[in-house]
Amino acid sequence: ADPELEAIRQRRMQELMAQRGAANPQNAGQQKAQEDAKQEAEERRQMMLAQILSSEARERLSRIALVKPDKARGVEDVLLRAAQSGGISEKVSEERLISLLEQINTHTSKQTKVTIQRRRSVLDDDD
Repeated sequence: ADPELEAIRQRRMQELMAQRGAANPQNAGQQKAQEDAKQEAEERRQMMLAQILSSEARERLSRIALVKPDKARGVEDVLLRAAQSGGISEKVSEERLISLLEQINTHTSKQTKVTIQRRRSVLDDDD
């Protein structure tokens, strides 16, 4: 109702918008740098895997990654560590990858447990 109060509100709103606009480019720049670093690291990782895996093994690992990304990431980590420590002298074949997957499965086998909880009804009688 008061035009002076409305003018103050509009100025304050413009100040807040200007502050947000000034803060966002810095955050956006930092986020962009972080995303670029992550992407570059992932590209290096994929290049290293391409060097140590045969094409069939890479294909199998990519299919595993579609179904179980965390498991594929773990296998990739094991392969990269072995390659960096000198444990892999030649390209990993599909058969060798399968044996590695079987070893990992035996170490990390999860057992599922099902418990059934029955709810008692008012009509149920223990007598």
